[in-house]
Amino acid sequence: MPQTHPATDQAPPATAPPAQPTALSLEEHLAFINAAMSVRLDEAKVAYEVNTAHIDTEPVDLADVVTVPLTPTLQPPPQSYPTPVAALLQRAHHRLLTDGWCRDALVDEDGARCMLGAIRIEACGDGGLETSAAAVLLDAIRREFGDVDSVPRFNDAHGSGRVPMRMLDQAAGLADARGL
Repeated sequence: MPQTHPATDQAPPATAPPAQPTALSLEEHLAFINAAMSVRLDEAKVAYEVNTAHIDTEPVDLADVVTVPLTPTLQPPPQSYPTPVAALLQRAHHRLLTDGWCRDALVDEDGARCMLGAIRIEACGDGGLETSAAAVLLDAIRREFGDVDSVPRFNDAHGSGRVPMRMLDQAAGLADARGL
């Protein structure tokens, strides 16, 4: 009897040749690219979070970042607050918008004013009203920035008028809420 080797006598199983890839439609191609990009963006997001986790950051106040074109001379002043101190602070805010903001002086050579200079000119010589407005302004500043010595020091600590003008506006709201 002849010996057979079953492992060598069998023919290899026939495999079908790979099918030719079909062309994707535009929608299928875009869906594929969208899925691939989503995966890559998710990986980049995780890598960014890992790489920056050790960095201490402070929250950013959007009022300091978002700016709009200032065209106050083309706009009428806003409706005045009914209380005298709030109305004075609001006028001082508008004065800084129209005449400009400065530091290290009540008024500079161009007519721009610091926060206290704007309050002083809008108070029209009423020292009591000026003092009350400066006190409310200092209180509003301390609420947001902690222990601040004075309004002029706060004003002079800034490189632009955005924060001082925002604080004048907030102080006007605070004075109105207090009925001043």
